[in-house]
Amino acid sequence: MSYSIRWKQKPLKIFGRLQQNVALRLWTRLDMLKEDPFRYLKHFEGEDVYKFRVGKYRFLIDVNKNKKLLIIQVFDKSGRIYKR
Repeated sequence: MSYSIRWKQKPLKIFGRLQQNVALRLWTRLDMLKEDPFRYLKHFEGEDVYKFRVGKYRFLIDVNKNKKLLIIQVFDKSGRIYKR
């Protein structure tokens, strides 16, 4: 059984402002997470979330293993993610 992806409101709003070709590339990479998320995710130090890198963009994702759910908590360019 594969994982499903849910978005928090703020990262979805940021994602919606991207150019179509960039959004499509990111969406394709996110689909790869559904089958085997821990192949691509790395633990984010100091937090109880994982990071997923796609070019200059970063996703901070909370993983619920029991419900097989990936919750995108934060999405932005890498420089802005790490300043939070």
